[in-house]
Amino acid sequence: QGTLVESGGGLVQTGGSLRLSCASRRSISTHGMGWFRQAPGKEREFVAASTWWDGTRYYADSVKGRFTISRDNAENTVYLQMNSLQPEDTAVYYCAAAPPGSALSQVDEYSYWGQGTQVTVSS
Repeated sequence: QGTLVESGGGLVQTGGSLRLSCASRRSISTHGMGWFRQAPGKEREFVAASTWWDGTRYYADSVKGRFTISRDNAENTVYLQMNSLQPEDTAVYYCAAAPPGSALSQVDEYSYWGQGTQVTVSS
C-alpha cells in the first residue's frame, strides 16, 4: 500500500450519497489535501481541496453545494462527503497531498496520490 489509501467508493443510485475516506501513512497537518476524479477517456480533474494552515475549502463548480471536503489532522484522514450524486459524477476518485504553497486545483502540484476508488452512479 502507498502513502494514501482511499476507501468508500461504490455503486449508488442518482440522488444518493457516498462518503470517501483517505487515510495517510504520513502526517497531513502541513499538506494541502485534495480530491480529484477521472472518468474513462477524460483527464483527471479537480474536485475539492483543503488548505493545511486554516482548512479553507475549495470546490469545482460542478460539485459546489453537493460535496464537502473535511480533514482530521489528528487521524491523518481526509473525507469527501458526496450528496445528490449524478451519473456524471461517475469516475475513479483520487486523494492527493500537496506541499505548502501549492495551487491546490492543479494536478501537477501534488506530491502523493492514492490508488483511487471507483464511484459509479446509476441513472
